Amino acid sequence: MTQHNDFSEEVLENIKSLAKDRDFLGLSNIWVREASRHNYAHNFSWLGRPIMQVPQDIYAIQELIWNIKPDLVIETGIAHGGSLILSASMLALLDYCEAIEQGTTLDPQKSKRRVLGIDIEIRPHNREAIEAHPMTHLIEMIEGSSVAPDVVEKVRTIAKGYKKILVFLDSLHTHDHVLAELEIYGPLTSVGSYCVVWDTGVEDLPDNFCTNRPWGKGNNPKTAVWEYLKNTDCFEIDKTIEHKLLITASPDGFLRKVK
Repeated sequence: MTQHNDFSEEVLENIKSLAKDRDFLGLSNIWVREASRHNYAHNFSWLGRPIMQVPQDIYAIQELIWNIKPDLVIETGIAHGGSLILSASMLALLDYCEAIEQGTTLDPQKSKRRVLGIDIEIRPHNREAIEAHPMTHLIEMIEGSSVAPDVVEKVRTIAKGYKKILVFLDSLHTHDHVLAELEIYGPLTSVGSYCVVWDTGVEDLPDNFCTNRPWGKGNNPKTAVWEYLKNTDCFEIDKTIEHKLLITASPDGFLRKVK
């Protein structure tokens, strides 16, 4: 084995060890709970735009995009646009590295890669900031419900032109809405890629923690994931990612498309 393989094996053993450490897992759950009380995930930005993710999940996004090398990233839920900017910046980096490897000149405006963001309401100040960002040439936005027939038709039409598709679901967090999203966007996810369902950790929070939201314990993204997986064998939960992160908003939410 090469030294690289040796190190990779060491990392896998580290992750397996973490997965068995109940005390460490318990501390991580407490950390996520207490961080949620303070809207901790609101504190961070990516290239100037609020991203609304905990740093560990941001790192997971980076690893997923680098490893999968998608040509289309579909994101439901836009908010301030930081996640779109993160995905777009990673796609731009893939373009740059490919140009170096091929010995070609990079023209960012001619990139075939895209980030497609969908939100029921794109507030004017957020749209303006996203469209003014240097990464905007890689971003397309659709305003409307992610499960509305006309929006879904637009997304499917766009997706036909791409081979490797990565999906992030981060809009309305109710069970029924996320389940509907999974049924729509799961089939668009490429084999070997992921459909990541954010904020599944709502299920692990105390009762009545989300009193000001239409979701909560028993009615959230994780319950939707569990229901969806009862009726498909195309996805499996990649527990390795959450065990590596330990601090994540999305336990059971990293779904790998296996067929």
